[in-house]
Amino acid sequence: MKKILFYVVLLLLTISCADTQSVHLSFDSTSLQQQYATKKLSESLLKNGYSIAENNAAVTVEFRLDTTLGKEAYTINNQGKNIVLTGGNETGLIYGANSIVEDLKNGIKLNTVENRSESPQLLFRAIKFDLPWDSYRHSYALSQHDEMCRDLEYWEAFLDMMSYNRFNVLTVWNLHPYTFMIKPKNFPEASEWTDEEMKEWKHLFSSIFKMAKERGIDTYVMPFNIFVPPSFAEKHGVALNNLEHHHYVDADTSQIIKTYTRESVTQLLNEYPDLSGMGLTLGEGMGGMTPFEREQWMQETIIAGMQQANRTSKLIHRIPFSGNTESLGATSMEMEQITRDGIEKEAAMEKIEKPVWASMKFNWSHPHSTTKLIKVHGGKLYGKYFDPIPQDFKIVWTVRNEDFFCLRWGVEEFARAHIKANTPDYVGGYFIGSETYIPAKDYFTNPDYKISAKYAFERQWLFYKLWGRLLYNSDTPNTVFINEFKQRYGETHAEKLFKASNLAGKTPLRLVSFFDSTWDFTMYAEGFTYRNPETENVEFIDINRFINQPPLDTTFVSIANYVKNTSQQPWPKEFTTPIMLANDLERDSKEALRLVENITEDNTDLMYEVADIKTWAYMGLYMAEKIKGGLALETYRQNSDSKNKQLAMTHLENALGHWDKIIEITRPIYNDMPLVHYSENNGKTWQENDSLRFHWALLRSDVLKDIDIAKQ
Repeated sequence: MKKILFYVVLLLLTISCADTQSVHLSFDSTSLQQQYATKKLSESLLKNGYSIAENNAAVTVEFRLDTTLGKEAYTINNQGKNIVLTGGNETGLIYGANSIVEDLKNGIKLNTVENRSESPQLLFRAIKFDLPWDSYRHSYALSQHDEMCRDLEYWEAFLDMMSYNRFNVLTVWNLHPYTFMIKPKNFPEASEWTDEEMKEWKHLFSSIFKMAKERGIDTYVMPFNIFVPPSFAEKHGVALNNLEHHHYVDADTSQIIKTYTRESVTQLLNEYPDLSGMGLTLGEGMGGMTPFEREQWMQETIIAGMQQANRTSKLIHRIPFSGNTESLGATSMEMEQITRDGIEKEAAMEKIEKPVWASMKFNWSHPHSTTKLIKVHGGKLYGKYFDPIPQDFKIVWTVRNEDFFCLRWGVEEFARAHIKANTPDYVGGYFIGSETYIPAKDYFTNPDYKISAKYAFERQWLFYKLWGRLLYNSDTPNTVFINEFKQRYGETHAEKLFKASNLAGKTPLRLVSFFDSTWDFTMYAEGFTYRNPETENVEFIDINRFINQPPLDTTFVSIANYVKNTSQQPWPKEFTTPIMLANDLERDSKEALRLVENITEDNTDLMYEVADIKTWAYMGLYMAEKIKGGLALETYRQNSDSKNKQLAMTHLENALGHWDKIIEITRPIYNDMPLVHYSENNGKTWQENDSLRFHWALLRSDVLKDIDIAKQ
């Protein structure tokens, strides 16, 4: 009898234990977004030992909608056997489900999930993605991504990353996107594709937009203006000055181009119902036009095309950078007022959804510098966009990344401070992304080293997680990021890696703050290179340029200015002197190296994380010694004291030693990398150089020249 009773109890315990592992998901199966949310939650539950049950489950996760929470907000209410996940909209449900997935990854049991709620700080959290077809710049560095960007598995992975990190806008850019997406009904000569090829293009873009919609991600097509296909230009005898699609050429505003553009926009919106909206840019291919004429052209083409579509759509209006008729003109108060008037007119239109997103570049092409707004593309702001505070449009900052493509980067302190300092009520969000780098093919990693990342963006996982999560909620705790390190590399090193990444990753921010730059190749911090305005080539920043270049951040003091005005010391406390900057670089770089010095586990992914931290740290030490060498050299030039000349040489020799450490770390593990590069001829003719390759080892002779400069 006792034996029978024992087996009965054992059977009941077995059933009970099995029952505690079963989960029922209650959701609206007609909703694409809820289907996606439950799919990701189910995958995580199964991976963590749970089973999915249709009924009689130990725990039910119930999906509900409550619009009073607000867009993209969510709450989780754990009632024991019933977990209620409520979203302010469908996207909020996705974020709530992903929040539970995150708990499961961190080892938290489903029945102990804590109650919580979150709501978005900013409703526009976008990634700028330049397509490799008819790209803004013509280069192998971009075209090499062609095959991968046609692969829907790539886009599924990229969009999953966006959703998990709470980015809600994907913008795809190229010079003239229409011919890759539609065959214009009244202008078939504008398309070079066969019907079968066009079918493939349509399947690609339709699938991308549908997958994005499932994940709660808006999509925008961002054309540049004014461009037309060469076949169209040649047939109609228009735009013949720009068959190769260069940027800075005089505009051709022929009526047939206006008609073609307007009809293309309408057809595009009608044929892609999952596409959320359009963007417009003013500047490229618009030489000779006044700000008013450029705005009027947009009204007659893109905006008119949106109005003639059979549905409503959303709009991104990029703030123009030319306040005159030049393609490379400067900002002006008149331009701001004309642009604001145009945006407000667009926002009032029936088929354009509010708000209109008005995008401008924070600190031109190099916002990974200082959290202070120094300038936008073209120069300073005059305030017309903000005063009075707009009602129907919102400013969105474009935080471009043209400064680190190879090395992993993540400075939580910078991203958090940037968002908190630059989001008054009239700001609706941020773009992040690049114009000269596509995060698709990993062309950096030496194939002899097998890493888990299949795609380039996966290498920069911390970059995307920091920006995405903090743009959604700038009070997101650091445990979110540290836990990701734990999941990847174990608990032992997680906090050290997070701290070291924050410290070492300040190096490029400080370099770009210290060295003024404007558009893309006027600075490439990762390579310590810049575009020399005299030779028009991308060159290493030698000691002379380093001494004399004014800072981007106006509270930094250049080496030349510091030595010239030594009698004014001490400098006011709000200024960062070269000595202070060198000390900060040295302190943080040494601490970063100390934190990772004993991390030697046999894990290739971890090895790369540590190697990149060390590379940034040694670059920080290199920069610190170069500052000290520059101070001594400039002082010698002022007073001819040979002790300062010798001191300069000593510091620059020390700098070479740190550069050699960078080479020692990176030479075995990174390829020579193709970069977008070109020379310019009077702003008209562009010559691409696909043979240029970057690696720190290739610049050693330039580093050595600094010592020769000091000797001479």
